[in-house]
Amino acid sequence: MSESKDYSRNKLVDYLNLPPLDIEICDVTLRDGEQTPGVVFTREEKIALATKLDSVGVDIIETGFPVVSVSEKETVKEIANMGLNARTCCLSRSKLSDVEVAVNCDVDFISIFIAMSDLHLKYKYHKSCEEMFSCAMEAVEYAKDHGVGVRFAAEDGSRTDVEVLKTAFKAAEEYKVDYVSIADTIGILTPSTTHYLVREIKKTVKTPICIHCHDDLGLATANTLAAAEAGAKQLHTTVNGIGERAGNASLEEVLVSLRIQYGIDRYDTTKLTELSAMVNEFSGLKPAVNKAIVGEHAFSHESGIHVCAILEEPRTYELFSPEMVGGNRHLIVGKHTGMKALKGIVGNMGYDLSKEELGTLLDRIKNCTETKHGISPSKLESMVIETKKH
Repeated sequence: MSESKDYSRNKLVDYLNLPPLDIEICDVTLRDGEQTPGVVFTREEKIALATKLDSVGVDIIETGFPVVSVSEKETVKEIANMGLNARTCCLSRSKLSDVEVAVNCDVDFISIFIAMSDLHLKYKYHKSCEEMFSCAMEAVEYAKDHGVGVRFAAEDGSRTDVEVLKTAFKAAEEYKVDYVSIADTIGILTPSTTHYLVREIKKTVKTPICIHCHDDLGLATANTLAAAEAGAKQLHTTVNGIGERAGNASLEEVLVSLRIQYGIDRYDTTKLTELSAMVNEFSGLKPAVNKAIVGEHAFSHESGIHVCAILEEPRTYELFSPEMVGGNRHLIVGKHTGMKALKGIVGNMGYDLSKEELGTLLDRIKNCTETKHGISPSKLESMVIETKKH
């Protein structure tokens, strides 16, 4: 993988001797993202998001859970018939009634799930694993008989006995499922245990493996990448990492990581900031200011040492350029700003201050920020103009 002006490579990856990753992205913002407490996307919003996800190059869009309501079913079907480049899928419980509704939505495949962990079997289903698996395969057969692809998903797969999981996936393979999926439903995995689990399943089945990670320990993106290194084919994400509780693996983090770490550059990352803003607007959930890739401070610099270096060569303190993700760089003045950095910032604004004027301005900036008053670009310009007048 060659060097890029847009980002710095992690050259340590070369020492791992990894085979090229064979992956696809399944974004589940419209389904799992909408399960975020308090979040509801309208039909128009779902169509807009599906269109934007498609323009990024996302391979598969999970459009919803059609049995939830008539309007949900209609929206799922409408998106499936939009002529997108992305394939579409939807979610279904292991119930024939669910699958009957899903089959009529014209999606490319249905994600049929059951939980096989002891906790879920005992407290949610009140049935044995064998009983639940039998229901699931009946649903799988119905979908396949109607010409629809199937992803067989193990909810709470990360707390399911590995041998049980292997046996179930091997049996599901006999039913010609198109994918088997491991859901880390409560975010308990680490990168090393994710890698182990995917490798164990890969030894057992030839069917492509999917990974669906939640972020309860802040490891969803890392676990998703570890799964990809171990051979998982389909990686699940949501925009801004929204989702139940602490959310899911973040689309923007996964896509940028795939480019920087593994050279996978077929996705249009320049649209990620705009996509993030759409989800922010539609969901009412603003990403944390220090959120990777799309946070307000992702390309903001205040420290004098950093700003001076950034003015010379942005890659000194930026792993990747803001332009690569459709963002903007912000050089901030504050408590940690030095004279040289201030001169550069003021110069970029089109002003030329003497050394004495810079000193006066810097004193005013530090006095202002010591009292926890921020300085916006417009306020800084006003301070520069006032300093020159005096």
